[in-house]
Amino acid sequence: MHHTPEKRKSEYALIQLLPNMMTIAAICAGLSAIRFGVQGNYTLAVQLILAAAILDGFDGRLARILRSDSKMGAELDSLADFLNFGVASPLVIYYWALQDMRGLGWLAVLVFSVCCVVRLARFNVSSKSEEKVVAKSIYFEGVPSPAGALLAMLPMFISFAFADAPVVPDILICLHMVVIGLLMISHVPTWSLKAVKISRENVKYFLVGFAFAGAAVLIYAWITLVILCLGYAAMVAWGLLKRKTPETGV
Repeated sequence: MHHTPEKRKSEYALIQLLPNMMTIAAICAGLSAIRFGVQGNYTLAVQLILAAAILDGFDGRLARILRSDSKMGAELDSLADFLNFGVASPLVIYYWALQDMRGLGWLAVLVFSVCCVVRLARFNVSSKSEEKVVAKSIYFEGVPSPAGALLAMLPMFISFAFADAPVVPDILICLHMVVIGLLMISHVPTWSLKAVKISRENVKYFLVGFAFAGAAVLIYAWITLVILCLGYAAMVAWGLLKRKTPETGV
């Protein structure tokens, strides 16, 4: 008796393709950021990378909600992450400040990009282990690539927010990129939004805070981004200190 093979789904509702469409849109934003970075329109280039980061934050979650997640979508998302945060971001920084440094500036770009792709490869491998997926729901191991890209662009945010601020030396920008790249492949525990749970009593305060943060981003975008980056950097530093400090029993 012959068993009929399981039929593959040949049609998809348009809404089920929305997560992959968002990923493709993020890729287009990253590629466009490189183009505008070459042309010297750094503000628009950074805005496109920020848009790619927002799309990256929603496509995977939307795919799970719609139950349209797939292996192809996961691979596409990983490739988009490397393009947007491991290629576009350091290239925009290079065009903005490091072209005059020649070899040293390009070396910083290469280090950051290699660290990003290694971090993504490690995450892809660990995500296939069910035990590690549970662990990752509490903390990330190392700085995630989107957060790493935003931290690397912190000197640009400061420059956009404070026109009269002293110019950051190019060598410091290089060192900053290298340090962020090394943090991405480190084992420092970093906070994951997936672990956040809000009690019913505090939901109203969270919504008010979210509205305040959204208004701050719209009105004082660059200053807000500087504050958010500094706050996240403080959390990473706390995770590093916590990891190095031996636990003592009471």
